[in-house]
Amino acid sequence: MPMRVGLMVPQGWKGEYDGWEPRAAWARSLACAADAERLGFESLWVFDHFTTVPEPTDEITFESFTMLGGLSQATNRVRIGHMVVCTGFRNPALTAKMASTLDVMSGGRFELGIGAGWKEDEWVAYGYDFPDTPERLATLRDHLEVITRMLGPGRATFLGAHASVQGAINEPKGLQSPHVPIIVGGNGRLVTFRLAARFADELNFVYLDPAGVADAAPVARERCEEIGRDPASLRVSLYAPDHLFAEVGRRRVDLVAEYAELGLSRLIVFLGKRSAELETQAAFAEDVRAAGIVLDAEAVPAG
Repeated sequence: MPMRVGLMVPQGWKGEYDGWEPRAAWARSLACAADAERLGFESLWVFDHFTTVPEPTDEITFESFTMLGGLSQATNRVRIGHMVVCTGFRNPALTAKMASTLDVMSGGRFELGIGAGWKEDEWVAYGYDFPDTPERLATLRDHLEVITRMLGPGRATFLGAHASVQGAINEPKGLQSPHVPIIVGGNGRLVTFRLAARFADELNFVYLDPAGVADAAPVARERCEEIGRDPASLRVSLYAPDHLFAEVGRRRVDLVAEYAELGLSRLIVFLGKRSAELETQAAFAEDVRAAGIVLDAEAVPAG
């Protein structure tokens, strides 16, 4: 399958809305989403963070689930989702319920990207405990058990150390068959890759250059083989390093082509602090096409 290309929608998390008035910022996010769809990008994504990076500042950061609800109504074709949900911020049964509703709202275009979370200052500021990495990953495993059962047929029951449901009803379950796609995000080869092989439709690498993707992809295939899963059934995508895509021109064109040659199913790019400029999206679309990637505004990608 040819590599598809998606964009992060400007949200404020990386400073693209510093100094903006909230109403104007939201209007620009909607405009960017509509323009990205018109340009033919395959998907649109949002971060799941509460305050800015690298340091929390008193600037705009729109919340992810409510933002996607708005984007679902402002677009018609593009896939939409998270890069990625911090699972510790929400009860997993509630996450599944919101995911199912967003899938209906979007006409079957939602994908649930999910991970263990990492930004400690947000956890502390918002009153969450910040467990160590092994516990956050164990929590992610239990949450994936709950979510997959909630998105599957019938009522959901699971009793785990970090999450449980007992005969939980989730109706509607979404529109996509067999279920809303699940993307596990992260570069952890020992645990995260195994969780993706066990629960996910897609594994999303984070911030890897082409050499990093080439090194990690065979390990992801091995994790599938360990449990008897066909490695071809686990799509592999990338949220790309921002700095590699900041400059317009030949280097960016070559980079897109290089990632495509590695067999990625999807490349997701944040276009930096200028992402809120429509011209920035248009210039990137030109470079993607120059790399030989088809952007088709009429195509309706499969889930």
